[in-house]
Amino acid sequence: MVHAVPRTVGPGERALYTALYPSRFALYSSDVFARACGLPASPLEDLAAFHVVFGKSVPDVSLNAVANLGYAEGRFLAPVWPGDTLATSSEVIGLKQNSNGKSGVVWVRSTGVNQHGAAVMSYVRWVMVRKRAPDAPAPETVVPELAGAVAAEDLVLPPGLDFTGYDFAAAGSPHAWEDYAIGERIDHVDGVTVEEAEHMMATRLWQNTAKVHFNATFREDGRRLIYGGHVISLARALSYNGLGNAQIIAAINAGSHANPCFAGTTVRAWSEVLDKAETAAPGVGALRLRLVATRAQSAGFALRDTDGRYLPEVLLDLDIWALMPRRG
Repeated sequence: MVHAVPRTVGPGERALYTALYPSRFALYSSDVFARACGLPASPLEDLAAFHVVFGKSVPDVSLNAVANLGYAEGRFLAPVWPGDTLATSSEVIGLKQNSNGKSGVVWVRSTGVNQHGAAVMSYVRWVMVRKRAPDAPAPETVVPELAGAVAAEDLVLPPGLDFTGYDFAAAGSPHAWEDYAIGERIDHVDGVTVEEAEHMMATRLWQNTAKVHFNATFREDGRRLIYGGHVISLARALSYNGLGNAQIIAAINAGSHANPCFAGTTVRAWSEVLDKAETAAPGVGALRLRLVATRAQSAGFALRDTDGRYLPEVLLDLDIWALMPRRG
């Protein structure tokens, strides 16, 4: 299905993204810094482009969703520049009715393209939606087989990217790819309290019309559910403290919105280094990171209970590949 209302993005989206999330990554803040890294200018932040592409799919996929559950096989295929026009199409690749017979899970693969028809990103997500008629027969169950992670050799790097002359002082962090070890965990220390007004502004900015984010009467508890992408961007922004040179998100390997988030929640974040890979781009290495957002009031790296279920304070469990400078 081709989703309606393509959108041209510009400097306004960049300014509003920075206003909504405490993002400080230099590549997305400075044209001068980006040019020194081999790019023609500073592109739109990866997740800002993701939100725009995601928002296009909402009216056809998740307008009446109970919740957006997770992601897989996400790849950022080309930078998005101010002035680009983004459009989205999606394909349903899986269906499974829940045991209650009143709802089910739908898997879709969405692709965002620019005005030239070139793909800028592709990802799979799955959502829980209500059945139109609870007594209707269940559709045939189809659960797609999804890769556990994007292979490092399948990462797409922006053309011309070159970190050999990387300015660590301007970026605000001294740590390079070599400084991180597989298994290392990083407490990002800071926290951001989610405000109702900021969330409402964000969902309107991204044209995300899902009713659970706008209509306080849609849920039985009378609360507006915070858009999961809002939590992703908050966690990514918080990760600057410890991963300030992880400049580019190249892939979303997997992700789960483990528990709902509501206004008034203070979001904190920590990361775990899952893997490392070299790339063909000069001076560029890739880190595979588990980025976890939590509402816990004290530092810690707990994720699941003894039965393997997410702890109630865990909001997001996101597995990504990020690109950063190498010294070698």
